[in-house]
Amino acid sequence: MVDLVNAILGLVILLFAGDALVRGAVNTSLRLGVPALIVSLTIVAFGTSAPELLIAISAIHDGVPGLALGNVVGSNTANILLVLGVPAVISGLDTRKCDTRRNYLYMLAATVMFMGLAFTGQIGWPQGMVLLAGLLLMLYSAFREASGHRRDLKAQKAAAALEEVEGLDPESPWWKIILFLVLGLVGLPLGANLLVEASTNIALDFGISDTVIGLTLVAIGTSLPELATTVMAAIRRQAEVAMGNVIGSNMFNLLAIIGISSFVGPIPIEPGILYFDIWVMLGASLILAPFVLLKWRMGRRWGVALCLLYAAYMYTLLGAT
Repeated sequence: MVDLVNAILGLVILLFAGDALVRGAVNTSLRLGVPALIVSLTIVAFGTSAPELLIAISAIHDGVPGLALGNVVGSNTANILLVLGVPAVISGLDTRKCDTRRNYLYMLAATVMFMGLAFTGQIGWPQGMVLLAGLLLMLYSAFREASGHRRDLKAQKAAAALEEVEGLDPESPWWKIILFLVLGLVGLPLGANLLVEASTNIALDFGISDTVIGLTLVAIGTSLPELATTVMAAIRRQAEVAMGNVIGSNMFNLLAIIGISSFVGPIPIEPGILYFDIWVMLGASLILAPFVLLKWRMGRRWGVALCLLYAAYMYTLLGAT
């Protein structure tokens, strides 16, 4: 019971610390005159994935790399089946007007590249270099695409992206910015260590592997910010924001989180991940194809179907332990 409370406490600290770091970093950049476009492409993307990164680094350092890998693979699956499924059930997502084809294809390419590297048996620093190279290419392509538009259109798109960050204030006083940065930088490692330690103890107590804990408890927890964003986007009828949030998060998880974490220590690929979970992740990614490429509408029935698929996946994971 104590471990479960500590896991929840660690997760709450992570979520609030990640939000504080994003607010502090974005407001610092705007106060220093960094263009909003650059902020949205880099700092916001990195800051919202900081909890997953800290969890991965802490897990590898503590000798439970399966939790780090399970968190990323499980989060990517949850982002599609759960994070898009729930808002689709609530109000439906009119994905017919979304133009996320390019980024969706990037996400599929990142998924296939990660799977290919996984079949080498482990993700070490050589494989991490490949993943980070893919991340740089993705960011460069996104920057070039954005730079190709007129300046006023760039500003509008960047401002729209930054509107998703609560507390954005270019005139924010420095004491408040520093407070946010300190809370984020102190809270993230504290929450990550607490969550990893508690999750590991839960796994040992129930005879569950650290990988399964990462695929379930930790993955769902770290997908909560994305879920909150997509629910609000669905209520506001902003399907493109919901789809873009999920696609961008999945790319960043595979390329950046695993890529950076591989330099802390090698991440062995367990057979269960290799022959089941990464294929579920790929299958979930392919489910989006009709909605992105053929412009199908993701109505309530599709939302129910996605949620049921995720429930079946969770049942399979926990039932096999």
